[in-house]
Amino acid sequence: MNVCCKIVKYFFQAILIYLSFAIIKIIGLNLSRKFFSFLFNIIGPSIKSQQTINDNLEKFFGIYNEDVKERIQFKMWTNYGKTFVEYLYLKKFKNMSSHIEVKGEEILNKIKKNNKPVIFVSGHFANFELMSMELTKRNINFATIYRPLNNFFINPFIEYLRKKYICQNQIKKGLIGVKDSINCIKNNFSIALMIDQRVSEGRKLPLFGHTALTTTLPAQLALKFNLDIVPIYITRKENDNFEMEIYEPLKILNNDDIETNKLNISIKLNKILEKMISQDPGQWIWTHNRWK
Repeated sequence: MNVCCKIVKYFFQAILIYLSFAIIKIIGLNLSRKFFSFLFNIIGPSIKSQQTINDNLEKFFGIYNEDVKERIQFKMWTNYGKTFVEYLYLKKFKNMSSHIEVKGEEILNKIKKNNKPVIFVSGHFANFELMSMELTKRNINFATIYRPLNNFFINPFIEYLRKKYICQNQIKKGLIGVKDSINCIKNNFSIALMIDQRVSEGRKLPLFGHTALTTTLPAQLALKFNLDIVPIYITRKENDNFEMEIYEPLKILNNDDIETNKLNISIKLNKILEKMISQDPGQWIWTHNRWK
């Protein structure tokens, strides 16, 4: 697609999305969740590659369980629609606590008490934005690595929401982002990042029995600065409240073979990711071409 076509495409996408945001503010959170979860189940499969979703689910389930796959997709698109709506209500979530239960508060308290950075890792589960928000609420000093949206008409608004209501310290993914991450750690800031997307600079490591390009950045940072890695998992409940679980920190042991150690840590993180996805597959985003 040439540049002009891409600009036109993004422009009309942005118009539709900003009109949707206006509707969301008018009809409110609860009604918007119902409407857009229904809408995303209708239009989602026509926007995202259905073949990619099917291929991904086959890697997880095999060629059978078609009914189960359909239920997972329905739940995924429902969550997509609700998360889309919730961007307009991040301020509400920031000012309340009744919508989420956090398991592992003692781990966060210990991290604060130790006053030493850690590497937080997770994936795109439920409303994944709320994880960083809860860390911010608990006065954890950290920066989060993010991937900008492709649509440059929408990305500035989403970045504004993230900086204002989720985490002020945003690091753009890429080589510059790695340098920024190192500087943040040197200034006693923890780093939070998602490890479930394909990264071109990653290493091919097993995920559900198939090789997938996997980021080794958490392992690199942890080894370089002798930091713990702390996985986090969030799930959406039936009443659209959330549960966020802080896992026990992974203690990183350095040895002489740094490269082998880096790969072993990354493989272990993929296994943790597998367990998170397996808990409730409909909570994860299956539209990414993870195993390409």
